[in-house]
Amino acid sequence: MQPQPAGNGGFEMPRHVAIIMDGNGRWAAARGLPRVEGHRRGVEALRRTVRAAGDLGISVLTIFSFSSENWTRPPSEIRDLMALLRRFIRNDLAELHKSNVRVRVIGEREELDRDIRLLLQEAEDLTRDNDGLTLVVAFNYGSRQEIAQAARRLAIEVAQGRLSAEDISPERLAQYLHAPDIPDPDVIIRTSGEQRLSNFLLWQAAYSELVFVPLNWPDFDRAALEAAIAEYRRRERRFGGLAATTGS
Repeated sequence: MQPQPAGNGGFEMPRHVAIIMDGNGRWAAARGLPRVEGHRRGVEALRRTVRAAGDLGISVLTIFSFSSENWTRPPSEIRDLMALLRRFIRNDLAELHKSNVRVRVIGEREELDRDIRLLLQEAEDLTRDNDGLTLVVAFNYGSRQEIAQAARRLAIEVAQGRLSAEDISPERLAQYLHAPDIPDPDVIIRTSGEQRLSNFLLWQAAYSELVFVPLNWPDFDRAALEAAIAEYRRRERRFGGLAATTGS
């Protein structure tokens, strides 16, 4: 789903903003603090960003909260991250619901602890009918795994005779991704100064603008979000076509 340019050749407020929340550990190390303190401050930054996104009229905010590759981190850090997730849902879910935020979760859940699965399901069930900001939480998520899973499902359809190989198209494959009803992100923001996608929304990012912010995630706030959106709005998105002004 491609947004339309504004009359001045730029773009209006993005409908869907995705964020790779990076730099919690570096923020803590720079201050001589344990990594878990960086993650705690990262939760505070998330609260600020969700409020700001709602105030700015953004429809969808997707956050990369825990990747499928993060399981290789030290067990103590994983325990800290899971504890923070539990605390965030238990403490913040009522406020998100009150603010008319709808929570969606993408990623693999089968191998998660039962209480984590139940908390994620509770967040989705409680907020299902809300029609304000949609907060998409990418948890235990990896984009290559998501695409491979979609390909497997298509292969099964073909093997069982319900679909022919000639019917497979980008649009059909996209229907088998985790949240096919959510529009592709207009802009993906990554904090900490790193400049890569790290297996995040690779399919959906085909025409997204990428904005890399030098701040570590705990320092991210409304002003940083507004600056990233201003950068997005200065861009000209072509989607493979010609530039409106240069014809190049």
